[in-house]
Amino acid sequence: MGLFEDFSAFLETRLEEFLRSNPDLELMALEEKLREQEEETIRLLADLRLREKKVQDEIMATAQEVQRWHVRIEKAKQAMRPDLLKPAEEREAALLRQGNQLWGQMEVVKDRIKQATELQRQIQIRKQEVKTKVVEAQAKAQAARAAAFQVEPKSQATGWNESYKFSSSAGDPLEQKFKQWETEEELERLKRQMGR
Repeated sequence: MGLFEDFSAFLETRLEEFLRSNPDLELMALEEKLREQEEETIRLLADLRLREKKVQDEIMATAQEVQRWHVRIEKAKQAMRPDLLKPAEEREAALLRQGNQLWGQMEVVKDRIKQATELQRQIQIRKQEVKTKVVEAQAKAQAARAAAFQVEPKSQATGWNESYKFSSSAGDPLEQKFKQWETEEELERLKRQMGR
């Protein structure tokens, strides 16, 4: 396990070094990470809204139950049925406690929705900032490449679109080197043939 962790740490370090030396790639990686975070936040918001709806439905169902038991309590009071009145009051109290708990859960869910919405907004702002920096970095890199490929002045170098005048083969140093090499190769070949 230690070897794998060491290798993983080594790769992470190398990746960080590579990204630092290639800022446009680092920005693109950051942009991708922000996109993933935004997707996760959107999924979280969808889950929270479903949870909020479910809790609201439970609150409504509990409120209806409280109403139903409240009517039964009044009915038991009018009929002077203490054997039904006390258990009905206990049931209503239990339902009210359940309603309060559900209300608390809904408040927590609403707070989390607010937080997730704010997080999503911050991610979008950060994404836009990174996108702007990516465009700037790409423009700088393109300008640097363009500067690197500019043709040098005529006095310093011969351009690709200019014709090159060959001097006589006797005065050309490269031609002389090749001729010497070819002659040496021919001599070696002849020596091998004679040695057989």
